[in-house]
Amino acid sequence: QVQLVESGGGLVQAGGSLRLSCAASGRTFSNYRMGWFRQAPGKEREFVSAISRVGGTTYYADSVKGRFTISRDNAKNMVYLQMNSLKPEDTAVYFCAADKAPIASMSRSLSRASYDYWGQGTQVTVSS
Repeated sequence: QVQLVESGGGLVQAGGSLRLSCAASGRTFSNYRMGWFRQAPGKEREFVSAISRVGGTTYYADSVKGRFTISRDNAKNMVYLQMNSLKPEDTAVYFCAADKAPIASMSRSLSRASYDYWGQGTQVTVSS
């Protein structure tokens, strides 16, 4: 299996920036498509962003387009989410997820059911 550990969360003022990191175990990291999801208290876990195995294709939720950037470094088994112009509504626990399926599509990347492994999450709080 793959173990995922998120880090980089914290408290930031509205308009500020944070970079989340996801460290993955194993030597087959490049075989996985990676995604970021977030969940606010009392709400459903929602899609934020996803990236293909080699990083050539990315997807973003409409709510974060133009503000967030996903990237990966397969040599380091790392996935990142750069978050700029943060808003209070971005406050949530952010989760890293890995999808091992060989078939890639936008619709699959957006569905949390597509992912095989999940991290424990890191808290992001944006103050107004």
